Amino acid sequence: MEAPQRARPEGHGERTAADLEAVFDVPVRISVILGRTRMPVSELLKMDTGTVIELDRQVGEAVEIFVNDRLVARGEIVLVEDKLGVTMTEIIKPQ
Repeated sequence: MEAPQRARPEGHGERTAADLEAVFDVPVRISVILGRTRMPVSELLKMDTGTVIELDRQVGEAVEIFVNDRLVARGEIVLVEDKLGVTMTEIIKPQ
């Protein structure tokens, strides 16, 4: 037995990027977690420009990419000209 085909409303064929134009200007917060560490507040207050903090991740390990505090992808740090960037390597599907 075949599943019935959903009827599409007239005038609604394939979707394109133009269909999303209404949300193009909606602000979102993107965060990339490079690693984590724990330290007492006293150490935090002693930090100055150039202070190095040891994180719990190794070089080459995947970083987590969050959009509005929701994990959406994993990626890798890349160097673009003289700035750091992130390239997505894996999209996390919601469960």
